[in-house]
Amino acid sequence: MLFVEVCIGSACHIKGAPQIVQAFEEAIKDNRLEDEIVLTGCFCSGRCSKVGVTVKVGDRVYTGITPEGFDRFWKENILTALKAEDSGIKQAPSA
Repeated sequence: MLFVEVCIGSACHIKGAPQIVQAFEEAIKDNRLEDEIVLTGCFCSGRCSKVGVTVKVGDRVYTGITPEGFDRFWKENILTALKAEDSGIKQAPSA
């Protein structure tokens, strides 16, 4: 099970959190991953950046996620994390 947490605090909300949440919901449904991904939100991750939204995937934290960059983020980070999880590989936590 992969846990994905999207910051929906005021700064991230202004920078596109609702669109990121919607993109996750659609991607999870389109890829039939409802049983493999748990999507949650938090009110402030404490990792604000000048652009985009903060997203935590497992133990890794990513900042600057934008609606325009979501597809790339999904492919490079979510699908990769799921493959690693399926193969039993543990990803190193982010700094």
